[in-house]
Amino acid sequence: MIFRSRPIAVWALPLATLALALFVLGADVGGAATWLRGILFDHYQRSQPRAYEDTRVRSGHSVRVLAVDAAAIQRFGLWPWPRAVFAKLVDDMKEQGASIVVFVTPLEKPDSASPKKLLALVPPGPSYDAARTELEHMPSPDDALASAFSGIQAVTGFLLGDARPARTLMLKATVAWTGRSYPFGQTRAFDQAAASLPVIEAASAGVGAVNLDVDADGKVRRMPLVFRLRDQAVPTLDAEVLRLTEGKDAIVLKSNDGNTGLFGSAPGVASVDVEHTDLATTPDGALWIAYAGPQADRDVSVSALVDKTLAPGSLNGAIVYVGAPDELVDTPLGPMPIAEVHAEAAENLLLGTALRRPASAGEAELLCLALFGLGCVFLFARLGVRWAGLFAVCIIAGASYVSWQLYAGEHVLFDALGLNIGVAAVWLAGAGARGLEIATLRSRLKLAFADALPARMIDQIARNPQLMKLEGETRTVTYLACGVRGFADLASSFRGDPAAFTRLMQRVLEPLMEEALGHGGTIDKLTTEGFTAFWNAPLDDPEHAIHACEAATGMMEVIARTNDVITHERRIDGVALSPVEIGIGISTGPAIAGGFKAHGRTAYSVNGDCAVLATRIQQISGQYGPAVIVAESTRKSSERGFAFLEIDYIAVGSHDEPLKLYAMLGNPVMRASPKFRALATFHDHIFQSVRAQQWQKSRELIDQCRKLSGASQKLYDLHLARIAYFEDNPPAEDWDGAFRPILK
Repeated sequence: MIFRSRPIAVWALPLATLALALFVLGADVGGAATWLRGILFDHYQRSQPRAYEDTRVRSGHSVRVLAVDAAAIQRFGLWPWPRAVFAKLVDDMKEQGASIVVFVTPLEKPDSASPKKLLALVPPGPSYDAARTELEHMPSPDDALASAFSGIQAVTGFLLGDARPARTLMLKATVAWTGRSYPFGQTRAFDQAAASLPVIEAASAGVGAVNLDVDADGKVRRMPLVFRLRDQAVPTLDAEVLRLTEGKDAIVLKSNDGNTGLFGSAPGVASVDVEHTDLATTPDGALWIAYAGPQADRDVSVSALVDKTLAPGSLNGAIVYVGAPDELVDTPLGPMPIAEVHAEAAENLLLGTALRRPASAGEAELLCLALFGLGCVFLFARLGVRWAGLFAVCIIAGASYVSWQLYAGEHVLFDALGLNIGVAAVWLAGAGARGLEIATLRSRLKLAFADALPARMIDQIARNPQLMKLEGETRTVTYLACGVRGFADLASSFRGDPAAFTRLMQRVLEPLMEEALGHGGTIDKLTTEGFTAFWNAPLDDPEHAIHACEAATGMMEVIARTNDVITHERRIDGVALSPVEIGIGISTGPAIAGGFKAHGRTAYSVNGDCAVLATRIQQISGQYGPAVIVAESTRKSSERGFAFLEIDYIAVGSHDEPLKLYAMLGNPVMRASPKFRALATFHDHIFQSVRAQQWQKSRELIDQCRKLSGASQKLYDLHLARIAYFEDNPPAEDWDGAFRPILK
């Protein structure tokens, strides 16, 4: 029933949008989910990077990066440096107490200054035999570097790929796992590996893959700990560093056994064993890096190392990363050298501060989106756009808060951006469907009621069609009838120019109707000589009587401006146009409001005694003089806003009971003025004298009233004529003072 009460598009479109959002984010169509997660998590890391901490306190090993400064480049030349230079640097590190040295790029090619390479350049012939012999017996720089590894734990790398020359790796450790299910099914696999030179690899204490996990946008957010080389699990560079710091022979990873998410998943890696604790990884065995950014305390100047100007003990137990200074990769904190990225990963491993994204996080995010999206759709169908929008705002704010708190307090990554965009898309779809529905209904209403309802009322009904109850209801309304006085004579004067007469009436009636519409009135009937309007239907208007009187006041101002213009014009016969006089009758009372549809059109109107009475009052208003005449019911409902003067006590139309009529003469300021109060007092005395059949006294009071400000001579002429009539036709002794009938 909830959904049937709303057009299908209002809830079906946001429901379809929700389904699409779930599909796009769940299937990561076009990498959209990954891209959104990257944007949010990068923003978090930029807003609150990991607080830098020296790892020596917790692990006994500090992490350092060999910084290539300008002095070092001037001394050793541009990168890459000869292996002899590397050997010298390794020896200097050993002297400073370094524990592990890590080369982040494979040393797969012989040194360019190798004697074997130079030997190939020696010309043939006996005269060069001595040179050849000398070169053959010279030590290789690669051998020198391998020899330098003695006394320090060196970690070198190999590059995995699918088109690399095949060679058996000299792995120094195995990759073990615990659990029931093989965890490396989701780990990235390669067919070949490009390893360092055999002599260097043999001298290394650890050998690991140097490949990075680069997202589609080119940023490195995770550091892999394991890859697959064909069917064999092989460690990465940083996994080997971790193993050496713990003095182990194997890297131990834990399987999640496929027990992740609501419905399970393919088995993958759950965590890595670090100092008897488990550090969470992604199912493919990668670590979410919590970046601290470049740190001066992390860098070791090459010049200071070679010149032996480092602070004593600054490299005791240190892990020193060596890499090309110009090989940069993009990270959440901006471009960084590859060696520094590996150093960040090592710090995460040693400190246990890596970011965590549970394997079930994606399903949790989709479940939240489904639940909150359905809640939004339900509110669309039940309560409308505003409540659904408020719900969406609360969800977006709440999800953003929870996501940030999880990151800042727990280092847990929860993607609120995808969830928020999904919820926002659902709301926008519903709001768009609702807006289209409103626009369509507004167009229909304008087509049916463009000249009858105010624009704001059309907009309200378009937003809530139930406000217009066409089936009928009883409402208290204020009805206004406006017509041109002396219409027949005016029409006769234009008998020779009907087009001019039509234009004149258009100029007179159109602004009057606009004034009624502008004050919230609904136009009921329109004729050549006038129109009728009503208030408090179809929409509620608690101040309907006041608004009708305000409209009448505005209409008098409008007709005055119109007359200022037309009195300077002439008819086709050359006669100047006379001012157009209008009469307005207003009555308040119960009426039946409703309408009907036929032939694709909708009509809305009210029917009741108040409508008949207002029309009759307008018809007889000319005999009183003032333009706006209201029934007593209207005066009671709007007295606080206007000055009303009693002008008659009559029986109008089919009414058996007489009623009082009042002329509306101004606002509360006029009502409080001494002149108006004097006039009102005289009128009270006049009607008291008439009811007492004191005809002579009534004449005397009328004569005095004629001299007061605001008096209507036509009104007093009317009452003098009635007095003469009553003198000739005396009323009964129990006469109530009413004049009847005026109209039959």
